Amino acid sequence: MSVDPATAKHRLEHDGHRHYFCSRGCLDKFAAAPAKYLEPHPAPSAPVPAGMIWTCPMHPEVQRAAPGPCPICGMALEPMTPAAATGDNPELAVMSRRFWVCLALAVPVAAIGMLGLMGRLFGWIEFALATPVVLWGGAPFFARAWASLVHRSLNMFTLIGLGTGIAYLYSLVAFFAPELFPPSFGGQDGAIPVYFEAASIIVTLVLLGQMLELKARAQTGNAIRALLDLAPKTARRIGSGGSERDVALDQIMLGDRLRVRPGEKVPVDGIVEDGGSAVDEAMLTGEAMPVAKGPGDRVTGGTLNASGSFVMRAERVGSATLLAQIVALVAAAQRSRAPIQTIADRVSAWFVPAVAAIAALTFMVWALIGAPGLGLVNAVAVLIIACPCALGLATPMAIMVGTGRGARAGVLVREADALQRLEQVDTLCIDKTGTLTEGKPRVETVVAAPGFDENNMLRLAAAVERASEHPLAAAIIAAAEARGLAIATAQGFASSTGKGVAASVEGRQVAVGTASFLAASGAAPDALGPRVEALRASGETVIFVAIDGKAAGLLGLADPIKSSAAATLAALRAEGLRIVMLTGDGASTAAAVARTLGLDEFAAELLPELKADAVRRLMQQGRTVAMAGDGVNDAPALAAAAVGIAMGTGADVALESAAITLLKGDLAGILRARRLSRAIMRNIRQNLGLAFLFNALAIPVAAGVLYPATGLLLNPMIASAAMSLSSVSVIGNALRLRRLKL
Repeated sequence: MSVDPATAKHRLEHDGHRHYFCSRGCLDKFAAAPAKYLEPHPAPSAPVPAGMIWTCPMHPEVQRAAPGPCPICGMALEPMTPAAATGDNPELAVMSRRFWVCLALAVPVAAIGMLGLMGRLFGWIEFALATPVVLWGGAPFFARAWASLVHRSLNMFTLIGLGTGIAYLYSLVAFFAPELFPPSFGGQDGAIPVYFEAASIIVTLVLLGQMLELKARAQTGNAIRALLDLAPKTARRIGSGGSERDVALDQIMLGDRLRVRPGEKVPVDGIVEDGGSAVDEAMLTGEAMPVAKGPGDRVTGGTLNASGSFVMRAERVGSATLLAQIVALVAAAQRSRAPIQTIADRVSAWFVPAVAAIAALTFMVWALIGAPGLGLVNAVAVLIIACPCALGLATPMAIMVGTGRGARAGVLVREADALQRLEQVDTLCIDKTGTLTEGKPRVETVVAAPGFDENNMLRLAAAVERASEHPLAAAIIAAAEARGLAIATAQGFASSTGKGVAASVEGRQVAVGTASFLAASGAAPDALGPRVEALRASGETVIFVAIDGKAAGLLGLADPIKSSAAATLAALRAEGLRIVMLTGDGASTAAAVARTLGLDEFAAELLPELKADAVRRLMQQGRTVAMAGDGVNDAPALAAAAVGIAMGTGADVALESAAITLLKGDLAGILRARRLSRAIMRNIRQNLGLAFLFNALAIPVAAGVLYPATGLLLNPMIASAAMSLSSVSVIGNALRLRRLKL
């Protein structure tokens, strides 16, 4: 067993072929018999595009290189990632053609039956018209029914094949050899009734149901197609000689220089080299106001150049762009399974055999009371009306539509089980910097210790921080540049995560970080104590600077609280969430922020590992904990929580860091994510309820339990229409999530 680099799927070599598996628990279930579910095919000579792999929404572990029916449930396979341009659906085209031909043939058959036209001539007409409907129109259903028996994966088509086949074969024998039946099968006139109209109408209505279902299922991919449509089809590349020409997007290479003109979309992720403009980044931030871009600024593929013209250098192309990552993430989430799906899986395991047993019992009971003909009709109705497909569709359809709706609102979900866990969350741990605050700190205070020059201390600190990626580093560098200080080059840079950095600058040893970091090197900043507490009490974060082993001063940095923070936290508390702020800042700074936001619980001076420990302690108390952080420094805590929520910031979003990523990076996204999880889980329960209720009521009615009291019997033709509509109703209910207000 290995991972194929061409497909990123598990691969099993077997009989000279490669069998591909999904990456989520597939090995335990399928490694013993790969050919049972997955079609072998030779290794591709080039990476297979995601859109070329077809999978089943109910069974994402099934993956094929071409469209066709799922070997487990018989449903039509769908592309793993829909293409931007929706071409003809081959399965829908086949079903549509068969439906219209069968409809034309079945209507006269139904008219003969409804008008009660008797005689050998009308019998021949029924036989002649119904036979192509059943044998040609129903061929896909019989093929899937046979496959379900061969693979021992009984499904909806098993029941359709049994019901239709029994009705047609019985009618065939009754028409050509009526003498084989005992008199009890005859009607009031003694003739053996035939059910050609029932068999043909059942096939026609099931074809109609398949058409409606395929059309409805196609709409579940609209969210991904909308994302794909954000990317332009071409880009204007500047050649080495300065010439410009339009090329297809997939021909853009790293380092290419591209011109983006007014009104055009940015083709890929990159950096502006020349010119300037205002770029509409609403797809990332939700803000309608365009953002000014100039040389050195980053731009993201799919955003809109509102005005001006600029030249950019491509830094991320193809599947590496942010937009491509978002599409891949949404597609993967849509194929994932929520734990609640196991309910439908357990029911489906015995559903079809149970329905077959009920149908057989129905026939026997009616035969014992002297009406075997009615028993046959009712048994067929039982087989036809039962719909395990509605049970199977209940969860995946809601997840597909819901995760797509979330993506449009900037809520990216990695796995469906995160949605189920988020609904159950009762405690929210939340990082301060970049989550409650803007994440754009600035130096407000510079204090030099006696014997040190303020500007020189700031200049040396900026030189050390230039090699750091910490958000505070950029603020220190910006403060030095604002004073016009020349920043030297540091040598021997060393970093201690969560504590500080040190380097040699112009022959002097400089350390920048926490008080404990400086104290460890013998440069305890005790003399600065009184000023430190005053700054922290006002909400500033204090960074200490040591030069040549002596405390040289401190820097006070302020990070504005997000404007949406107070209202969002109040709304979350109103929903019953316990909120705990976790920060690496000092206790005084944390207390000042907590006071401003009305937070009663917080923990300060926490290294990344200690944040994770704090999350674990809460979970050990029986709490269901979500952790919201920046997705980088808070990675251990995000991983430790039941649900990790990464606060994304446009092109810098860390899509792999948490179960849920808030693309717009605002706190209100947590509320949107929670509403989304509740809506999806509510929709799943509604779908399961509809499916269970339909089968619980329909099967007994089809068996004839109401006949003694009301004289009501369910015609198999009505049963087939009801069965088809049950699946469509589940999909229709899931599609309501597209209009969900977040």
